[in-house]
Amino acid sequence: MTNNTATFRTDDRSLSARASLASTLENQSCRVPEMARRLVGVPSHYPPGNTHAMARAVEAIARDIPGLEVERHDTLPHVANLVLRLRGAVSGRRLVFNGHMDTFPLVNRADWTADPSGEMRDGKLYGLGVSDMKGGIAAILFAMAQLSGVRNAFAGEVVATLVGDEESMGTDGTQHLLTHVEAARGDAMISADTGSTRVLRFGEKGMLWMRLRASGKSAHAAHVHHGDCAIEKLLAAMQSLTAVRQMAVDAPAEVLRAIERSAAVSESLSGAGESAVLRGVTLTFGTMQGGRLSNLIADAAEATVDVRIPVGLDTAAVEARIRELLAPHGDLSLEILRRYEPSWTAPGHEVITTLAANCEAVLGRQPVVNMRVGASDARLYRAAGIPTVVCGLTACNMGAADEHVFVDELRALGRIYALTAFDFLGAH
Repeated sequence: MTNNTATFRTDDRSLSARASLASTLENQSCRVPEMARRLVGVPSHYPPGNTHAMARAVEAIARDIPGLEVERHDTLPHVANLVLRLRGAVSGRRLVFNGHMDTFPLVNRADWTADPSGEMRDGKLYGLGVSDMKGGIAAILFAMAQLSGVRNAFAGEVVATLVGDEESMGTDGTQHLLTHVEAARGDAMISADTGSTRVLRFGEKGMLWMRLRASGKSAHAAHVHHGDCAIEKLLAAMQSLTAVRQMAVDAPAEVLRAIERSAAVSESLSGAGESAVLRGVTLTFGTMQGGRLSNLIADAAEATVDVRIPVGLDTAAVEARIRELLAPHGDLSLEILRRYEPSWTAPGHEVITTLAANCEAVLGRQPVVNMRVGASDARLYRAAGIPTVVCGLTACNMGAADEHVFVDELRALGRIYALTAFDFLGAH
C-alpha cells in the first residue's frame, strides 16, 4: 500500500470524469464478452494448471492499455502469475482485483452442445472456465482499460493480481504474491471469482481436510476368528465423526443477520438450505478404500474427510472435537492434510458498500451481502488483514458440459468494477 498519501479532492473535474467514464463504459461494454471469448480459447485446465499461455494472452491485451504496468512472477514451472498496475494522478489508496487463470478440466466433450473453447448464442457465452473465471478476468481487464482514460482524475492505484494455482489452493499463486510482491497487497480487494452480481460475498467458511487410517489383521474370510477387520473399525469411526456436525457455533451477530437477510435472494441462486450450511459445521467423506480381496479380512482401510467450519469456530476447536470423538476407537490414525480458518470482512465495510451501490446503479436492483460456502483465494487476502469481497458472474454448469454465463451480466460486471474502483479511490 502507498504510504505517502496525498489528499485528493472530489471536485467538478473529477465528477465530470466519472460521468464521462460511466458513459464510455455503457457504450464500450460490448468488448467484455469478446475479450472473455478470447481468453476462454486459451487452454489452462487443471491438472496440470499451466497458466503460461493465459499469461501471454493477458499480456497481449495489457499492451494496448495506456499506462498499465505489467509484472510477471513465475513460481512453479507451470505456474505464471501477473500483477497489473494502473496509477492515478497522485498517491493514495490501492484497490486490488484478484482472479485465477486456471480452470477445471474438460470432461465429457461429447456432452457439450457448444464449443468449449468459446461460443456466443442466445445471450450466453459458453466455454470451459468462462464462469470460473475467465469472464471475471475479462471484466477486470475491461475496467482497467477504461480507467486508464481517466487516470488523472483519481488518486492511488488499481492493481490486478491474475494468478495460477487457485484450483490447487493458491500456495504458488495468490499466496506467493501476497508474501513476496508488495503491490499485490492493498487497502481492499475485490475477487472476481464465480458467484453473482446479486449476492456480494463478504466471507467464507474455514476448512479441514483429513485422512483417517484404520489397521487390523488379515485372515481368510471363512476364519473370522483369526482376523480383525480394518474396514469395520473405519466405518465405526466415521459414524462417530458425524457428531461434529452438532458443534455449537458462536457467530457474530452481524454475520448471522447478513445470512438471514440475504437468504431469499441467495438461496434462489445457490439452492435451498444454503443458509443452514453457512451457519453450521459440515462434514463429508470424499473417498474410502480398504482390503484386497472379497474373501480376505481387510488389514488396512482409509478415508478422506472434508470439514467446513463456519465463522464462530476455528480449526483448532474443531480438530480437538474430532480427536475427542475418535479417542474411543483403537488402531486408528488421523492426519491433517490442509487447514484454513473461517474468514470475513465486516458487511458494512466501505469497499462492500461502494460495490453494492454500483451494482444497484448498473443493474437496477440492490444486491444482498452474504457468506460463501466454498473456498476461494479471497480467504488469503482476509488472512493478510485486507478487507475483501467476492463479486463475480452467476455460474451455470460450472465445471460441467455447456458451462456458460449471461452476456448482459458479463457486460455489467465490467462497468461495476470500473465505477467501484473510481469511487473507492477518488473518495480520498
